[in-house]
Amino acid sequence: MDEALLRSLTPSVLGILVRRGASFAAAEDAVQEALVEAVRVWPADMPREPKGWLVTVAWRRFLDAARADAARRRREDLVDEEPPPGPAPGVDDTLQLYFLCAHPSLTPSSAVALTLRAVGGLTTRQIARAYLVPEATMAQRISRAKRTVSGVRFDQPGDVATVLRVLYLVFNEGYSGDVDLAAEAIRLTRRLAAAIDHPEVAGLLALMLLHHARRSARTGPDGSLVPLAEQDRGRWDTGMIAEGVAILQSALARDRLGEFQAQAAVAALHADAPSAGETDWVQIVEWYDELVRLTDSPVVRLNRAVAVGEADGPRAGLTALAELDEALPRHTAVAAYLHERDGDLETAARLYAEAARKASNLAERDHLTRRAARLTQLRRTD
Repeated sequence: MDEALLRSLTPSVLGILVRRGASFAAAEDAVQEALVEAVRVWPADMPREPKGWLVTVAWRRFLDAARADAARRRREDLVDEEPPPGPAPGVDDTLQLYFLCAHPSLTPSSAVALTLRAVGGLTTRQIARAYLVPEATMAQRISRAKRTVSGVRFDQPGDVATVLRVLYLVFNEGYSGDVDLAAEAIRLTRRLAAAIDHPEVAGLLALMLLHHARRSARTGPDGSLVPLAEQDRGRWDTGMIAEGVAILQSALARDRLGEFQAQAAVAALHADAPSAGETDWVQIVEWYDELVRLTDSPVVRLNRAVAVGEADGPRAGLTALAELDEALPRHTAVAAYLHERDGDLETAARLYAEAARKASNLAERDHLTRRAARLTQLRRTD
């Protein structure tokens, strides 16, 4: 393979695509895909006109991407601001594409990243944040995934677990406010639930609905973050909560517990409490114990430490937190909260300020900064 030839042809091919009407970013993506294909094909079948071959392949990749993007925009235009209740019959081409991108030749993490990029429309930076890895690392992962599936026919669907991870990451990205994909994720999960009789699909749908029901109460008029304990529960969507609880109960009755069902059970207990003070934290700790057994996830253990702090007191929560790696995302913020609950305002204020400096989300950073400032002011007035 003559890599020097490829490098010399790249600017010319890129310029031709731009003159034909492609944006620079779209042309660059298409040319990169054509180069990957050339690396795969040329050693066995070198074309007589390398430049013409690259232009043809790149232009086809650009047209395919443009058609896919137009189709995605048309689908998004059909989605209402709030997802309608009830099953959604019929076949959905986007959902089918999710399955195809979860190809057996990819690792689960690569399949999720590629699907989020190719189908979900998320940027590499957003996907990296979802994975808690540097952007450069995620860019390399997506590039490797593209190379792996280049020339492979997507004739074997991926497994349900991978598709569920994709849908949940898309939902969380939309729910955070960076990309409004929460309603689309719910729509696709409804279709998956209608097509597949699987308790974890139902569990994920229930979890999404229970979280989405609180969406309007999560931020104040100025866009500031409102913690769960301080939210106006009168603004929660009771119809969506009822639907989520009913779906969850049906799934749990099948006695095939999975992580999404357990997470939905925690969300249901929060939704069922008339006030933050009446939350059944003992049951929530029990569900987190199930989640630890199912996933052994450090993030789950972090959330469990908060629940233990509510059920058994902040000292117990701090003891549970001490078993976890301090580098874990949100560890400092949780420590600040538990120290505040324990009455150590000086330590809590310092930790809130430290957590604010680490926060990647602007709303979260502002929230933590305000908490630190409030505790500092309280100490001064005492």
